[in-house]
Amino acid sequence: MAAIECDCSTTKVSRQTMTKKHKRPDGYADELRALQIGLSALQRHVIADGRKLLIIVEGRDAAGKDGMIKRIVEHMSPRDTRVVALGPPSDRDRRSWYFQRWSGHLPVSGEIALFNRSWYNRAGVERVMGFCSDSEYEEFMATAPMFEQLLAHCGIVLVKYYLDISKGEQRRRLAERAKNPLKQWKLSPVDQEADKHWKAYSAARDAMLARTHSVAAPWIVVRADDKRMARLAMIRDLLVRLGEQEHGEQDLPDPGTVFLYDAAAREQGLMSK
Repeated sequence: MAAIECDCSTTKVSRQTMTKKHKRPDGYADELRALQIGLSALQRHVIADGRKLLIIVEGRDAAGKDGMIKRIVEHMSPRDTRVVALGPPSDRDRRSWYFQRWSGHLPVSGEIALFNRSWYNRAGVERVMGFCSDSEYEEFMATAPMFEQLLAHCGIVLVKYYLDISKGEQRRRLAERAKNPLKQWKLSPVDQEADKHWKAYSAARDAMLARTHSVAAPWIVVRADDKRMARLAMIRDLLVRLGEQEHGEQDLPDPGTVFLYDAAAREQGLMSK
């Protein structure tokens, strides 16, 4: 099925304000189920057409990446779906071409791969925490768009999402994570530094989005303070973007929750500062 372009352009909406139409739905479970049925249809088309679909999910610590990916893959075929979440690079990884450790995890024909964080670690945590040099960072920022253009040229459909949360919401989630024994595996020394480096992470995010947003691989921003609204909006955006929903305006994602990156979004209150 041919893809269609989803023009989810930014509109001047405050982080607290949503239209009545797009308030959190009472029937969240029913709406999620309907969207997951759409994801199953998407997977059937990916397999039948031999498409190679790569979905990148980025965001600050506690932005909801794990939960988002869980809802996407929950009812997909495990044989044809892979979730990739790489750990810290090994000594060999550090001596290799930077993109090399990711290239072995790219989707093959008929497969959907989801990267829970990706090569954009270099533009985020590595940049902020000093895990890469200035020259390594600049080389990455210059070559990432070229690498992604090559992937697109070779038939990989790449969709990049950035989950954006506010400082207060991140602080609340990290505190809840520290108290919850079922979530403490998520804690890391980097998490404990997140609040202290908030402004640095914001600056790194802004530079990453501005310099690696391209026609071949655009960034889509998801406002993720409300996990449920974010999940519904992102899945709906994915389905519309890949041509799985064409039923009219009522099925389009809320442009106040998910939208193509625009440099003015931060000043318009659509992204955290």
